Amino acid sequence: MALTLDDKKALVAEVHAVAATAVSVVGAEYRGMSVTQVTDLRAKARKQGVYMRVVKNTLARKAVEGTAFECIAEKLKGPLILAFATDDPGAAARVVKDFAKTNDKLKPTLVSLGGQVLPGTELDKVASLPTKDQALALLLGVLQAPISKFVRTLAAPHTKLVRTLAAVKDQKAATA
Repeated sequence: MALTLDDKKALVAEVHAVAATAVSVVGAEYRGMSVTQVTDLRAKARKQGVYMRVVKNTLARKAVEGTAFECIAEKLKGPLILAFATDDPGAAARVVKDFAKTNDKLKPTLVSLGGQVLPGTELDKVASLPTKDQALALLLGVLQAPISKFVRTLAAPHTKLVRTLAAVKDQKAATA
């Protein structure tokens, strides 16, 4: 069923609103996939908080104008499904990567992150980015390391003295 002009405007506005707040986008060619496979992919994306949409390339070009993903406009060729990640930069890449493992017809063609377009072969690098919670945990560990090392260094002489006194006590008890 063909879209009317009003439907096209609404679709462009919807995708533009998502693209304006997204942190990354993955474009994947879905040629040869069945409707049930695409529906399954969308359900998995929804569970991960990823906005996924099949959009005609001309409408997608209009939708990304004025956003950080304007750079993908010239790369939009063929039947593409666009996956936008709004919170976690690697979420869309992980969804597409995991689904592509079991379905060889889904081929990632582009990844955009931070205003740069990367080829689909870079999907693994983006998918391996830590989640927000993992990144905060890593940062906390880095911030905590010098303080804990300093405390251990301050406590080391006292600990050594206590161990030495305990060893002398045990030695005297053994000889007595």
